[in-house]
Amino acid sequence: MSEAQIWLAIAGLAGISVLARGFFMLSDKPWPMPEWLRELLKVAPLAALVAVIAPEVLMSQGELIQTWRDPRWPAVLAATAYFFWQRSILGTILVGMAVLLGLRLGLGW
Repeated sequence: MSEAQIWLAIAGLAGISVLARGFFMLSDKPWPMPEWLRELLKVAPLAALVAVIAPEVLMSQGELIQTWRDPRWPAVLAATAYFFWQRSILGTILVGMAVLLGLRLGLGW
């Protein structure tokens, strides 16, 4: 691939990104949107987060985890319990990482 093709690809991808992100700002009037779609858009960030985190928790090297002796399970359970107890995102991350590292480094899981 030549340098000109690389720059053309970068420019094309940048243009598509700007167009896709700015498309909704072209009109001065609000877009008509059904109520069900408005409700779905409220949970879209959470759905995206679950889609990113779930494979990391449930899979190892492309396959489902076959054993309970994986430190990710207790870490997720502890972090989830902490979140429902305190409702703190930072605390949830710290508790999950503390349990994960404790099991990996302390017990050698």
